[in-house]
Amino acid sequence: MIKLLNYEEIDKNKIQGSYILIDVRSEGEYRQAHIPNSINIPLFNDEERKIIGTVYVNESIEKAKYLGIEAASKRLPMIFKEVSELDKKYNQLIFYCSRGGMRSSSIVALLSSLGINAIKLSGGYKGYRKYINKVLPQTIKDIKFVVLYGNTGVGKTKILKELEKRGYDVLDLEGCANHRGSFLGGIGLGEQNSQKMFESYIYESIRKRKTNTIVVEGESKRIGRVIIPDYIFSAMENGIKIKIDADIETRVKNIMEEYVTENDDELIGALNLLRKYISEKNIEKYINEIKNKNYAAVIEELMTKYYDPLYNFKDKDFDFSISANNINDAVDEISILLTKV
Repeated sequence: MIKLLNYEEIDKNKIQGSYILIDVRSEGEYRQAHIPNSINIPLFNDEERKIIGTVYVNESIEKAKYLGIEAASKRLPMIFKEVSELDKKYNQLIFYCSRGGMRSSSIVALLSSLGINAIKLSGGYKGYRKYINKVLPQTIKDIKFVVLYGNTGVGKTKILKELEKRGYDVLDLEGCANHRGSFLGGIGLGEQNSQKMFESYIYESIRKRKTNTIVVEGESKRIGRVIIPDYIFSAMENGIKIKIDADIETRVKNIMEEYVTENDDELIGALNLLRKYISEKNIEKYINEIKNKNYAAVIEELMTKYYDPLYNFKDKDFDFSISANNINDAVDEISILLTKV
């Protein structure tokens, strides 16, 4: 009999000693979505998985099993070596596949027979997702959000990070999405997280909270390609609302610090996506300015002429308004407010 546990036992710290989660699905499956903090040691690569799946559906289960054994056997020496090193560092190695089926069952059975303390995660990744879909909405019900609103560049993300340094509970939705939400949102960040990973990182963040008061940045419902779940967005709408303001010089400085790098290609690429909103003449002007390193002029004009008008905060009933021309002063003010909510 192989050892089993479910994700709730992990989430509620019912495991004795240290552990690591090991995802044995293909690289592509792992890249699309995985349990946070897990590592990937695949039994099959993406192409092998595709072939095995096709044979399973169109030919026979037995032939698919044979192909699976053939593909995995080539990697077993490497897998055993890697797992043996992990076994020295952790008390328990927890393996999962898509549904808790043949991939995780077979590798756990084999490794257990070789003296490795291997455990199978019941239900696999799908079992984990089922748990998150159940627990995340329940958890949000207990939380009071303090929501920071304000135009692009006022320093909301800086404030969040400083509050976190000071020990306050924060939820960085843009960090969870790996996207900043604006048309410049993906610059320098690499690939955006999937919807499943977005929700997983939200849960990972709030499960570590020390209180039920969490500071979050006010966002539109969509951040890049991901969507804030309705129950979270509604809780934010019902939270304590703080308007953050800053003068244009401060905002330009903040934007330059966040988006401007040595490579202008991503910045120019983002501008090209705006051709349907901004005239060809102005786009070309901005691109030339960027090539000449005149970033401040471009950023200021984009914010005042195009970006600020998109955000109308008149419909928000703000509880407080704070200037963020000095980030530390703004954080001090918010810290005082947090002691009163």
